[in-house]
Amino acid sequence: MRTNQPQTIYLSDYQVPAYLVDQVDLRFELFEDGARVHSTLTMRRNPEAAAGGPLELNGDSLKLESLELNGSVLSADAYQDDGDKLAIPDVPAEFQLVVVTWIEPQNNTRLEGLYKSSGMFCTQCEAEGFRCITYYPDRPDVMARFRTRVEADKGAYPVLLSNGNPVEQGDLDDGRHFVTWEDPFPKPAYLFALVAGDLLEKKDTFTTCSGRNIDLRMYVEPRNSDKCEYAMDALKRSMRWDEEVYGREYDLDIFMIVAVDDFNMGAMENKGLNIFNSSCVLASQDTATDAAFQRIEAIVAHEYFHNWSGNRVTCRDWFQLSLKEGFTVFRDSQFSADMGSPTVKRIEDVTLLRTAQFAEDAGPMAHPIRPASYMEITNFYTLTIYEKGAEVVRMLHNLLGSEMFRKGSDLYFERHDGQAVTTDDFVRAMEDASGRDLAQFRLWYEQAGTPIVTVADDYDEANGVYRLTIKQAIPDTPGQTHKKPQHIPFAVGLLNTAGESLPLNLSAEEQRGPVDRVLELTESEHCIEFHGLTERPVPSLLRDFSAPVRVRYPWTREQLLFLMSHDPDGFNRWDAGQRLAVDVIQSLLGAAKDDSVEPRLIEAYRHLLNDSELDQALVAKMLLLPSEAYLVELSDQADVPAIHAAREQVLKCLAHALRDELLACHQRNLDRGDYQLSSEAIARRSLRNIALGWLLHIDDEQALTLALEQLEIADNMTDRLGALRALVNSGFAAERDRALADFYQRFSDDPQVVELWFSVQASSDQAGQLPQIQQLLQHPAFDWKNPNKVRSVVGVFAGQNLAAFHNPDGSGYQFLSEQVCRLDDSNPQIAARLVSPLTRWRKFAPLYSDQMKAALERIRDKSELSRDVYEVVHKSLAG
Repeated sequence: MRTNQPQTIYLSDYQVPAYLVDQVDLRFELFEDGARVHSTLTMRRNPEAAAGGPLELNGDSLKLESLELNGSVLSADAYQDDGDKLAIPDVPAEFQLVVVTWIEPQNNTRLEGLYKSSGMFCTQCEAEGFRCITYYPDRPDVMARFRTRVEADKGAYPVLLSNGNPVEQGDLDDGRHFVTWEDPFPKPAYLFALVAGDLLEKKDTFTTCSGRNIDLRMYVEPRNSDKCEYAMDALKRSMRWDEEVYGREYDLDIFMIVAVDDFNMGAMENKGLNIFNSSCVLASQDTATDAAFQRIEAIVAHEYFHNWSGNRVTCRDWFQLSLKEGFTVFRDSQFSADMGSPTVKRIEDVTLLRTAQFAEDAGPMAHPIRPASYMEITNFYTLTIYEKGAEVVRMLHNLLGSEMFRKGSDLYFERHDGQAVTTDDFVRAMEDASGRDLAQFRLWYEQAGTPIVTVADDYDEANGVYRLTIKQAIPDTPGQTHKKPQHIPFAVGLLNTAGESLPLNLSAEEQRGPVDRVLELTESEHCIEFHGLTERPVPSLLRDFSAPVRVRYPWTREQLLFLMSHDPDGFNRWDAGQRLAVDVIQSLLGAAKDDSVEPRLIEAYRHLLNDSELDQALVAKMLLLPSEAYLVELSDQADVPAIHAAREQVLKCLAHALRDELLACHQRNLDRGDYQLSSEAIARRSLRNIALGWLLHIDDEQALTLALEQLEIADNMTDRLGALRALVNSGFAAERDRALADFYQRFSDDPQVVELWFSVQASSDQAGQLPQIQQLLQHPAFDWKNPNKVRSVVGVFAGQNLAAFHNPDGSGYQFLSEQVCRLDDSNPQIAARLVSPLTRWRKFAPLYSDQMKAALERIRDKSELSRDVYEVVHKSLAG
């Protein structure tokens, strides 16, 4: 068991850097057995810092070869090097420091700093990876201009890349060559990037709004040459959108993207040289699903948008991480909504938020979007920082309106260009541009937890007054109790019995109020009156999910059915269907298998399947039952097998009752003609595959024939994977095994498709029981060094195959604890993220929670536990 507790870092202890770096000149000598890094730092004492004190530079796993200060070599007694820090007791006010280090990228399994992936050198420096390359004040508020020379064998590494613009290149002795890159904009070290490899270059151009031509380049392994077009087009759409919506023009002469197979994250916004996980950028209709195409478009946009919201204006410290990530997620969400269906995009965002982020908010790792402390910063790349952070920015947009929000963002970029700033600076810019007082709104950045908004209503028929009594409260979270009311934009509407929207008159004098209002909740309790009503209305609450809160209101099933059919707010129409399905499923928990399912739910789904007037993309979303993960989140003491059984009962009942409608849905949504990525075509494929999946859930023989035929003739991965997934989740074992074998044989040379193949099995309670999962770990295509492979088997099994993972015998928990301990020695970041399913052990019934806690304790007791895993496990056991 570890005895040395990692140090906790507190926001309240922030101090400005003692020394600043004006210029960084780097020279990399890359070899097969390692890399020599020459770093020349032009530095000066920070005039805002206290006088005196040594120069301290961060380092991690470095071999120091030499050290010079203003041209003089320092002897070993002139500095201290303890492995994590290089300290020089006495330096002048201005100086030049030359540091030479030796590192071994080929042995770097943590994938932080400089490492090798599929034979290429690449970097990942966010959050604190640059210190694994050379000694440096590795913090985001130290911003410098970088000039980087990369040297390597020309035959093995013909492509040499870094940030900025190429300024010099040439050949060297012994078959080597070099390229020098210069970035004219100051940046923190976490945005440094380097790539060297034998890569195929794809070129394109983009003309900015001011008429400048930007050179666009994408670098991939030759086998992926046919998977670049979509990402390149998405990049150009992103660049144009950012000009039109935010007025942000790209600022360098060249923008580059590199696809890397081994990557801990999705992508990285390094200035001018974005490095992407291959799964997040490579796509063709034969290898990527519709969802993958949409995800790629969003991620490409996200990383490009960071050029301003993260690079030109960056974070002062890592507590401000949501400053760039929350704002940029909001921007990429706006972009995706504009590129497709805004309602469907909103549903997708909220589904993730309510299922996973709300769980995070209610768990032992709960933290504000601006945390007060952390042990390991990589543990705070969370849904709270990203998704809840985006919702907080969205609330500002709702409160200020589009015009004022744009003025606020313009002021923010103009005021802080080239600076490292805080969330307060962002909110202050919004205040100054709009004239709004956002003092109370700042509590969203300070208080953890999901607010609960409880709504009660009554109708005064004699006076035509309808009242809403709205209360807000925030549950206690680790380290925070007795929280203050927050500023919540709460969008509402009212419908009459004919399904028509009613005017929202807030006084008897108001005659023609709007049919939508955003109520601004600022107190613990509000009483809102709507006047001039001739009948009791049906309330439509939290329209478009206007704030990240839980709403509690005693909807009847009749009201939910009514809203599901009539609410003009597409999001609330979907939400009513989800609430109705949740109510039905929960009513069957622990019931006998032959208990009847609510007939009105069946009729509601029948109506959906036959509704050709409603947006078919919305219909596809409404047909999806609430996930088991969401049902767990809604439970006090979750019994996963019982939840799984109840949901299965409802799904099978619906499939049996609606068999004819499902077959008709499948047939009328068959594609005619070439594959397209239009919203209409995506909706057709989604509906077709949902229908097929439901039918195979009841082992329908006709559906089996349709699935096998679809596997045979499909011209795209969406349909091929849809048929495979339906088969894998059916009872047709022989056909399932044959289909899996054929699929693998066809795509065994494509790592991204093999990851899909792994995840289809790992997520299925039919094909992904623990013995089968253990077999997948022995498969020749599985690689412990590749995070995508680990996530596609271990992560999917524990996070998506809940019935198998939560086996009452505890074997799933034992399995996960073993894999976490194994990975902790090689890649602590991935290990820490895999712990997550165990962290909310208190959420489950005692039979499960006791065994989950024991699994956490086994991890805790591992010797030499990493800081990453230590923090998650200890907070989970203590919280």
